[in-house]
Amino acid sequence: MATAAQWVEGARPRTLPNAVAPVLAGTGAAASIDGFVWWKAVLCLLLSLALIIGVNFANDYSDGIRGTDDERVGPLRLVGSKLASPAAVRNAAIGCLALGAVLGIILAVTSAWWLILVGAGCLAGAWFYTGGRNPYGYSGFGEIAVFVFFGLVAVLGTEFVQAGRADWVGLACAIAVGSFSSAVLVTNNLRDIPTDTESGKLTLAVRLGDTRTRTLHVVLLVVPFLASLALVARTPWALAGLIALPLALKANEPVRSGKNGPGLIPALAGTGIAMLVWSMLTAIALAVA
Repeated sequence: MATAAQWVEGARPRTLPNAVAPVLAGTGAAASIDGFVWWKAVLCLLLSLALIIGVNFANDYSDGIRGTDDERVGPLRLVGSKLASPAAVRNAAIGCLALGAVLGIILAVTSAWWLILVGAGCLAGAWFYTGGRNPYGYSGFGEIAVFVFFGLVAVLGTEFVQAGRADWVGLACAIAVGSFSSAVLVTNNLRDIPTDTESGKLTLAVRLGDTRTRTLHVVLLVVPFLASLALVARTPWALAGLIALPLALKANEPVRSGKNGPGLIPALAGTGIAMLVWSMLTAIALAVA
């Protein structure tokens, strides 16, 4: 039986910035057009957290029953380490995704009914990332999905449900956060290239190879700061996002220095922290504007 602490670790807390950052950025974008609604922002945050934890447990379950996680160099996996039964982890995933569905329905009912269709797409994307017969995460589409769901959909969705519309500022923030989130996954998949290659998991990192994957990480970390420059058109305060640049450089250090395996784990947390700080500072700047 897994302990409570092991369940928490299995939920992959290092990935939670991927859920918090888009809500911060989307709320800042909504505030910049006088659309801030605090209770909808809270619901968006809870929804985003429920979905990412659900995705993590679903990934743990699907990879575990396939044997992909039998040899891990990264954080704990509940099924792969046999600390929890596949059924228990599957049920935890379904429970989190179901909670996300309920919160999404509430937001849709109070905003626009078609958001239910968007939510259904998000749930399908969460499950079939590594689930089903042909998981798209095993074919190199994981980074694209993260960019879409935790970048475009999460940021623009947060802005829309509060302000009733989305604008170019929200899109710029969505591209920035999506790039950060994709960089987190790139780091994870870079670390796992050897084991993923052996198990037949053809992630984007496996397809690109070590060197080009490291270059991709740099490119993805540059994009948010270009977005900060573009957001100056809305307010000069958007330059505050550049304060997160040293954090991004620190996060990239293990990647550009050629670290492998456990040596890349600090890059995961570092990229998440840089994303969180950029989103918080940008949201404050847009709200002030």
